[in-house]
Amino acid sequence: MTTLADTKAGRGSTGGAGSDVPSAPPEKLRRRRPHGAQWAAIGFAAPLLAYLAMFYAYPLWRNIDLSTHDYNIRAFVQGDADFVGWQNYAEIFSSSLFAQALANTAFFTIVSIAFQFSLGLALAVFFRNYFPLSAPLRALFLMPWLLPLIVSASTWSWMLNSENGIVNSFLGAFGIGQINWLTSPETALLSVTLANIWLGIPFNLVILYSGLQNIPDDVYEAASLDGAGAWRQFWSITFPLLRPVSAITLLLGLVYTLKVVDVIWVMTAGGPGSSTTTLAIWSYREAFGTGQPDFSPAAAVGNILILVALLFGVLHLQLQRRQEAR
Repeated sequence: MTTLADTKAGRGSTGGAGSDVPSAPPEKLRRRRPHGAQWAAIGFAAPLLAYLAMFYAYPLWRNIDLSTHDYNIRAFVQGDADFVGWQNYAEIFSSSLFAQALANTAFFTIVSIAFQFSLGLALAVFFRNYFPLSAPLRALFLMPWLLPLIVSASTWSWMLNSENGIVNSFLGAFGIGQINWLTSPETALLSVTLANIWLGIPFNLVILYSGLQNIPDDVYEAASLDGAGAWRQFWSITFPLLRPVSAITLLLGLVYTLKVVDVIWVMTAGGPGSSTTTLAIWSYREAFGTGQPDFSPAAAVGNILILVALLFGVLHLQLQRRQEAR
């Protein structure tokens, strides 16, 4: 008697050897839907991609569009600005203000980063050795970083006031005459740079101090047993092992300093004259500081700053790859 199981077995073997399980066509294999892990990866990446597109890609494209058109208030509202190509960039490069703004930007950026990094590194090394008041003192050094920039800039404006500022009052006690810190072209740029240095030291301190915590104490103990002093340990151990952290700290400091507007604007508004006008201040003044907004030149200057920051970012990546390849 033929059973139901035998009938099913017979039907399954009619195709001959090797035909028990039919193979899927190649087209179906290529059209497989993403499995659960792929959908999860897409789900996690979607918010990031949307954020980058909305807050980075679109503003950058919009800024380029502004710089290649002639936008005034009416054209900005109606969206019918005339296309001018590279005319705005040509006007910027041919302007008599460009050379001074570029020089002011270079001075402000280089001096700020040099002193912020040096003082921040010195304080980080100092606080690496624990002592009873190290934690409260570190917290006090973070205060400039926690305060709103407008408050800090206003405080510096009061301190450097020519008539009743505390700095001139202190110097007057030693017989030094009045110094016009913010109203003289000779000292205005130095004054805003000093304020920016004070504001940036806590950031460098935090990042570099965190990097120092990753250096094992055994390395310093071995160096001490070999007779290396504090200075020798710094140059042979601390500085080389802290190089990756130092590189990213300098890069972030550069990007931040290039776009500083609020500190300079509150203290001097780019003056007197154009003695403290950087590229960032120039861009802000063209767009919002004159009462007659000229968005297209402002966007062009902003794009120049973006290119400078991008250039240093690419340079940092190249140097990092060379170090990793060694």
